[in-house]
Amino acid sequence: MKKITSLLFGLILLSSIAFGQDHSGMAMSAADAKTSIKAICVLYPTNGNLVSGTVTFTQAENGVRVVADVRGLTKGKHGFHIHEFGDCSSVDGTSAGGHFNPDKMSHGAPMDMSRHMGDMGNIVADEDGKAHLDYVDPMMTLDGPKSIIGHSMIIHKGEDDLKTQPTGNAGARVACGVIGITK
Repeated sequence: MKKITSLLFGLILLSSIAFGQDHSGMAMSAADAKTSIKAICVLYPTNGNLVSGTVTFTQAENGVRVVADVRGLTKGKHGFHIHEFGDCSSVDGTSAGGHFNPDKMSHGAPMDMSRHMGDMGNIVADEDGKAHLDYVDPMMTLDGPKSIIGHSMIIHKGEDDLKTQPTGNAGARVACGVIGITK
């Protein structure tokens, strides 16, 4: 698992170099960013969990369309966030850091105008452990200094209460993946 995560991180790093992004995950130039209108995140389980899936991000008229398909969850709501570092190398996902929050806002719901950029609320799993989410996030961006590309996605064990600071009290991290550019 650690080899897969390291390989994925290496591929993301190489693609970021190819698209003019520096090693710290800073956004690419405006000219190059116009070519990256779609991103993907492949989610892998953290140690002791079975959660996996994909999340795609596509530039839309009013923000970024987020489509997630996840499996291996327990039934119910699970915190679903973009985190600050594109690093899933730790077995528990803590290497991804805290929520992506470039504007230094308080934690909130995904449709709040005052929230972390990475606050995506909850994904809801059915009795088979499968979850699907499809919405347009008005704050998210795939280009510029606040781009989500190069950051990580985390799914948490529990529900994000959408108010407890700074994380929503969603508990342990059950899946992690790095957001990268796709065709």
